[in-house]
Order: sequence, then C-alpha cells, then structure tokens
Amino acid sequence: MSKKILKIGHRGAKTYVAENTIASVEKALNLAVDAIEIDVHRCASGELVVFHDFTLDRMTNGTGEVAKHTLRQLKKLKVNNQYEIPTLEEVLDAIDKKCLLNIELKGRDTATTTCKIIEDYIKTKHWNVDHFIISSFQHQELEMVYKLNNQLRLGVLTKASVLDAIDFAETINAYAIHPNVALVTKDNVSLAQNKGYKVLTWTVNDQSTIERVKTYQVDGIISDNPDMI
Repeated sequence: MSKKILKIGHRGAKTYVAENTIASVEKALNLAVDAIEIDVHRCASGELVVFHDFTLDRMTNGTGEVAKHTLRQLKKLKVNNQYEIPTLEEVLDAIDKKCLLNIELKGRDTATTTCKIIEDYIKTKHWNVDHFIISSFQHQELEMVYKLNNQLRLGVLTKASVLDAIDFAETINAYAIHPNVALVTKDNVSLAQNKGYKVLTWTVNDQSTIERVKTYQVDGIISDNPDMI
C-alpha cells in the first residue's frame, strides 16, 4: 500500500487565490489540504504579517520593505487590489486546527514572536505542537526557535544541497528537510528518511512532476494547486 503523502497548500492555494491571504487559506481548506504553508515577516510595529516577499511592490499597491512599515500602514494596502495583508494570528484563527500549519520564517527576527504566538495558542486555544512546522532558509532563525522551544517541529529549507540541510538539521534536532523539487532524488529522499527526517518538497505544480516525486516516497508535497496531489 502506498503511504499517505501530505497535501500541502503553498501560501494557501496560490494558483486560485492571491497568495498568503485569508481567502487563499480558506480556498486551501476547501480543497481539503493536510497542511498550509505561509510566510511571515516582522513589521515595524513588531507584529508578524503573512507575506512572502521582502518588498511590497510585486503583490500590493504599496512600495518598499515590509519590515519598514507598521501594521497600521500595511493594513491600508491591498494585495492584488482586493485583499488585506493578514497577521499570523488571523491566519491561525482562519485555520482553527483544521489542518497543519507550516510557518516559514522569511524575515529577520521572526523566531521569537512566532514562538510566543504559538505558545499562546497552545495555552489558550487548544492547539498543540503537532499542529505546527516551523521552516526557514535562515539558520539563525531556526537556531533561535530551537533555543526558545525545542518541542517545536523544525524544517530546514534548501535549494542548494540535501546533504548540507541534513548536516544542519542534526544540530537543531529538526523534524523535516524541505528541499526544492529540483534537488530531490529517490536516493537523497531515502537517505534523509533513514536519518529520521520527513521530506517535504516544494513547489511541485505540474502533474508529471507530482507523480514522479510520489514515486520517491516523499512525506509531503507543497503545491500552488494542492488539489492535483
């Protein structure tokens, strides 16, 4: 019997609704995903906002760095002329434990506030550590999460080398390796799994690549159109 591969919506359901918006998260939930991947930045007033790019220009009617704007300023902007930039808490409330949440620490100084918010939701809203995966390309952010709460499940993102990611994963007792799909082979997937890591690959959008990585027995596939998995 083939194993269950997690169906993970990339920035919500990016193909169908503007990425990293509440509407995109809700669309992913409607597509019955197992998990949703989002990105967080810390804005100038300290809150965590859910947004991918370091600058506002591609996705909004604003311009300049996300981190240099306050939450009030960001809330005035529109994503694709239509949607608000959400906070991490707004996304958590929209998901409400209906699926797992993979939070990618995109910007600097995101680890501490992410841990604080997660701990708050575990304490007051009946979430638990298994509802979350915290991933990043930024080793210092993952190291900070590990220092603050070593119960949280960490994912090491890489677009360079699965072996390097495994080496780093060992230093923070990571849960998963998140390799770009261009890196994955049957051999390095099984190598990572034999060392105890889950393998969640991204961003896999066309049917033939989805079918190919399924044959590698990855643990999860992150896709803009998760209904195709």
